[in-house]
Amino acid sequence: MKQPDQLLAEKLLQISAIKLQPNNPFIWASGWNSPIYTDNRTTLSYPDVRNFIKVELSRIVLENFPDAEAIAGVATGAIAMGALVADTLGLPYVYVRSTPKDHGLENLIEGNLKPGTKVVVIEDLVSTGGSSLKAVEAIRNVGCEVVGMTCIFTYEFPVSVKRFSDANVTLVPLGNYTSMLEVAVKTDYIRPNEVETLKEWRKNPAGWTPDSSKD
Repeated sequence: MKQPDQLLAEKLLQISAIKLQPNNPFIWASGWNSPIYTDNRTTLSYPDVRNFIKVELSRIVLENFPDAEAIAGVATGAIAMGALVADTLGLPYVYVRSTPKDHGLENLIEGNLKPGTKVVVIEDLVSTGGSSLKAVEAIRNVGCEVVGMTCIFTYEFPVSVKRFSDANVTLVPLGNYTSMLEVAVKTDYIRPNEVETLKEWRKNPAGWTPDSSKD
């Protein structure tokens, strides 16, 4: 029987929420060259995929963070999915902006969280972990406890693993880079000889170039 992370990888590749181009890399907003591009917001347009992710993220929360009292989505990519998970679990919901609103109440957190509330954070994609952990900090700053985080997909960068450990945050992802590569090969999305390029990129994403995998 296929595991949830394998099923997710199949779905994300099928709808092009994940695109792999090891020989014609993308350029991220950070300026990094990357053989992969991920846009999990695409999943919202496919009811079966959207429902699968909603159910599986809810299961992760129930199994790993049973004391959760509220759900927080990270703007902007996880706002919709976070709301779907909160609705499925019957829990209060807020979302965390990347920066405070520049007018009105200048909110960083949209919604109401009572101090002491135990919160699970929902993220769509974890890369370096920076924006995810900023959301955690914002929630902690209002006197709430972050009991954990789950996400649709993680690149499993070593830097993010260290950051989550240093911040004392438990991350339980639904999908991950390792499983995605395995599925991509099995489904002939990529050739076996391209896997090494994709593995090399993850080791040093900031310094990777297509030629660096051949050194």
